[in-house]
Amino acid sequence: MKLCMIGTGYVGLVSGVCFSDLGNTVYCVDKDINKINSLNKGLVPIYEPGLEEILKKNHKQKRLFFTSNLKKAVQNSDIIFICVGTPTIKNSNSADLKYVFNVANELKKIISKYKIIVTKSTVPVTTGDKIENILNDLRKKKLIDVVSNPEFLREGEAIRDFIYPDRVIIGTESKKANKTLKSLYMPIIKKSSRYFNTSRRGAELIKYASNSFLATKISFINEIANLCEKSGVDVKDVSLGMGSDQRIGDRFLRAGPAYGGSCFPKDTRALIDIGNKFKTDLSIVKSVVASNNARKTLLLERVKSILNNKLKNKKITFLGVTFKPNTDDMREASSIPMINYLNRKNCKINYYDPSGEKIEFKNLKNVKFSTSITSACLNSDLIILHTEWNDFKLLNFKKLIKKSNFKIFDMRNLYDPLKMKKLNIKYFGIGR
Repeated sequence: MKLCMIGTGYVGLVSGVCFSDLGNTVYCVDKDINKINSLNKGLVPIYEPGLEEILKKNHKQKRLFFTSNLKKAVQNSDIIFICVGTPTIKNSNSADLKYVFNVANELKKIISKYKIIVTKSTVPVTTGDKIENILNDLRKKKLIDVVSNPEFLREGEAIRDFIYPDRVIIGTESKKANKTLKSLYMPIIKKSSRYFNTSRRGAELIKYASNSFLATKISFINEIANLCEKSGVDVKDVSLGMGSDQRIGDRFLRAGPAYGGSCFPKDTRALIDIGNKFKTDLSIVKSVVASNNARKTLLLERVKSILNNKLKNKKITFLGVTFKPNTDDMREASSIPMINYLNRKNCKINYYDPSGEKIEFKNLKNVKFSTSITSACLNSDLIILHTEWNDFKLLNFKKLIKKSNFKIFDMRNLYDPLKMKKLNIKYFGIGR
């Protein structure tokens, strides 16, 4: 099939590359000329394991094209995927849909024969209805079907998630569109993925409900971790015991920092906003957001406590700063408020992250990016393990740090407290 992916952000690029690898012809469109030029050279703007190799292969085989010419891409395609950003409106919980509607208005000028228009962007309930209204003349002529097809890609594992998804959800009442999209996804469905055809509004809400539930699990286990710290229990034991119950499951039950990234923070806030618009009080989701915000302050208080409230001139190392491993995404990462606060308190901060230096910290006077774990840890008073990259799993801290009385704050419970004790390392974990 011939596909057009509008937007070459995380969702659009990963989906486009993977669809081309299934044998489809894919046109990836973006207004950013520099990004298009880079992609045509095989340069990937995001950190995602395996993506660059698949992109180069399919681009070379002329199944994958990058262009800024929306009209040509749309006219050459059967299915149009809208994959533009839906960020939170400033000083609001609402999702900003201007990019989605801008695309719809552009399509109105281009489409002259039947197309399936699919929203892959995360959008609130009724967005598909509004797109249809914009394209009303085309709808009356039966030249379009507007469909919701939410994505469930995890950063760092996106390619696997695309090829082996738990489910494929298609929101449409159109038999024609459903048949076409089921055929498109058939190579994936055949690998035992479940295929759901639901209403368009249902598909839109499934995405928000799913992300908010996962955020709830994270916030829940983080609060249980707080209780564990005060009651002398290891939260890992609690997580294991809970997760072994098939009704609960073990995923997203790892205590750690506040949840971050491009999805959970904005989607929980947006779901609250959707509830308000439909006059429904989503009190649990509100509590999750509040708990997550409080988590950031609590972790800072923990750092202060570990250092006996003596922060000035302390040398602090952050191992990892991204919100999760195997991605360069810094959106809503807990490291940002922590480093900003510690910098204001005149701490001297080194950080190392396998995904490279971060613009978020470039202008901070006492914050330095280290090109190696060794240089980052040298003479550190406190090591903060913030992101559980594989690079950090087997470190010999005694060799890395020359000081005898350094401390480790393991925010991901990556290390064994008993081993740390045997090494005479002052170790602090989460919920233990």
